[in-house]
Amino acid sequence: METSLALPALVSLIAVALFFDFLNGLHDAANSIATIVSTRVLRPQYAVFWAAFFNFIAFLVFGLHVAQTLGTGIVDAGIVDPSVIFAALMGAIVWNILTWIFGIPSSSSHALVGGLVGAGVAKAGVGAIVWSGLVKTTAAIVLSPALGFFLALMLILAVSWISVRQTPFAVDNAFRHLQFISASLYSLGHGGNDAQKTMGIIAVLLFSQGHLGHEFHVPLWVVLSCQSAMALGTLFGGWRIVHTMGSKITRLNPMQGFCAEAGGAITLFLATWLGIPVSTTHTITGAIIGVGAARRVSAVRWGIAGNIVIAWIVTLPATAAIAALCHTAIAFAG
Repeated sequence: METSLALPALVSLIAVALFFDFLNGLHDAANSIATIVSTRVLRPQYAVFWAAFFNFIAFLVFGLHVAQTLGTGIVDAGIVDPSVIFAALMGAIVWNILTWIFGIPSSSSHALVGGLVGAGVAKAGVGAIVWSGLVKTTAAIVLSPALGFFLALMLILAVSWISVRQTPFAVDNAFRHLQFISASLYSLGHGGNDAQKTMGIIAVLLFSQGHLGHEFHVPLWVVLSCQSAMALGTLFGGWRIVHTMGSKITRLNPMQGFCAEAGGAITLFLATWLGIPVSTTHTITGAIIGVGAARRVSAVRWGIAGNIVIAWIVTLPATAAIAALCHTAIAFAG
């Protein structure tokens, strides 16, 4: 492993990683607040503070299994050097900015994974890929929205049955209060899964430079820095994507918003516990489609949902290509 990176350069690279984490919060804020804003339970300016708080405290609830996967389970940690990290981050950052500009709810998580794969392959060939970790992560592209869809669908059917004798006003009022809980849990799951991805990147960079000793781990200052960067990004909000997630896919009432958030939160908690870096975007989109489909199939705007799915499929190869080109340019310049 290389140990020659000067301290200012190392600090600069960590700053780039934290900038990605900030963009992740900015880009994915919509995932945490779209439903609670679209149902008018909270105004946007209050919702982002609510989500940011639970984003930050997530490290107190979850372990660091996802950070371990990103740090050592996508590409071989032995081939990682500053140029690989920088190229991977550039691939993810460029893609995040492009999709944010166009209001496309793509996955920051898979942008980072794709960037790591592209940079790793450009450095050392396909042998650099840790296939078990990559297969687990790519499988989650399909499984996380499917599980979010199923759980949200089951929840709304169960809640509808339980509430059948209640007046619409009573149901609406009850779930306006319950949405505070479901939104909190979803934001907690978002902070727990997404912030850990940048933790893994910074930790493997420090490990590659010999700053963590002989055993890979995530220092506390890295944990706190990443949770803070994500929370700040969430405070700035991703309003273009809020509109797509909260109203363009399907119209939501408080009961539906609760079921979507609860189904998504359960999925994120499970994935984080298993150490799988899933996409919060995929998860909440699947859950929103699930509650819409429970009402009637035509309630979902399938054309918009289809465009989002296409963006998901394109994310991994697109970010891998950008990262590979960036790494090649660095190698050529060096």
